[in-house]
Amino acid sequence: MTHWLRDWRRPEVLLILLSIAMPLSLSSWMALINNFAIERAAFDGAMIGQLQSLREVPGFLAFAVVFLLLLFREQTLAFVTLVLLGIGMAATGFLPTFWGLCLTTLISSIGFHYFETIRNSLSLQWTTRENAPVLLGRIIAAGSFASVAIFGLNWLALDVLNIDISWVFLMGGVLTIAITLFAWAAFPRFEEKVVQHRKLILRRRYWLYYALTFMQGARRQIFVVFAGFLMVEKFGFTAGEVSLMFLANMVINIYAAPRIGRLIVRLGERRALTIEYTGLIVVFSAYALVEAAWAAVILYILDHLFFAMAIAVKTYFQKIADPADIAQTAGVAFTINHIAAVVIPVAFGLLWLTSPGVVFMAGAGMAAASLLLTQLVPRDPDAGNEVSLPWRKVVIEAAE
Repeated sequence: MTHWLRDWRRPEVLLILLSIAMPLSLSSWMALINNFAIERAAFDGAMIGQLQSLREVPGFLAFAVVFLLLLFREQTLAFVTLVLLGIGMAATGFLPTFWGLCLTTLISSIGFHYFETIRNSLSLQWTTRENAPVLLGRIIAAGSFASVAIFGLNWLALDVLNIDISWVFLMGGVLTIAITLFAWAAFPRFEEKVVQHRKLILRRRYWLYYALTFMQGARRQIFVVFAGFLMVEKFGFTAGEVSLMFLANMVINIYAAPRIGRLIVRLGERRALTIEYTGLIVVFSAYALVEAAWAAVILYILDHLFFAMAIAVKTYFQKIADPADIAQTAGVAFTINHIAAVVIPVAFGLLWLTSPGVVFMAGAGMAAASLLLTQLVPRDPDAGNEVSLPWRKVVIEAAE
């Protein structure tokens, strides 16, 4: 019995369990919020943009996690933030007004963004450089498995049992809280291998990582905010149909994400990111022109699949980073990731009222910019070899 307990009460198992708890709230919110906002709170494109921008404010302030680490251990903070996410989710359906949704969205967003910051940090601290892509792939697959379960429950509750959507929000939040409290009680406190810095540091040698993170956050907003909204506003998808689309998406991710992790190990970060951003240019350009609902669903699934390859940005950082920088840089990076996220939903929400196609073409432009930055990632990144500058080699060769 003791041997069995020792086998499963490991750091990587805890990460996977918490990664199951998180999407039970987050994925359910993402699947239902557009229908709930339109049908219950009379939202238009500009209002959904404002709500999504508010949702990203805690992500912009994620650097403050460094100061919270003065009061809490990272592991404890992960539990607290997940409970907060569940509380916000559970209350969402009972405040169907603009300001009510702003309140519940802010609560759940604080929980999600701070948890995600801590999870990114712990994922890189609790695994080796060689195993990191595989573990991150498994974490994505575990989250996808949980999303499949919650999307199936959503569809059953809404379309078969005709349960009110408010109770569906409550179900997702309660499940997140229950799993988190179990993990809090069941797992030991794992010690830090390297003591993390408890102050804000911006290092010049991480500039490419910061730039890739910024562009990743900018283009992600186009997908998160407007791709799902397109399905509801343009093609008239019901909440149950959106949940089924998300379910199909996550089933594919359960199979694909671990394999993407192994693919990154074989190809390296630069090649993997090149594939991701090339595919995203095509996907966003097609979004601007799509007229058939089935084609939009395929694009949505492809977009999400390419997004799984973004773990290569994290493993690139792990290879170039000072181990003591990981926790504080996770917070700084999350803030950088959300600089554009605070602005884009509002600005592009207004643009959406005039031309949805232009919104997606802007996303294609962001993917193209990311593709150019990706070419600066070395084939074998390491401390001291953070950036590959082709023109520097040309100058050296010319001098010789």
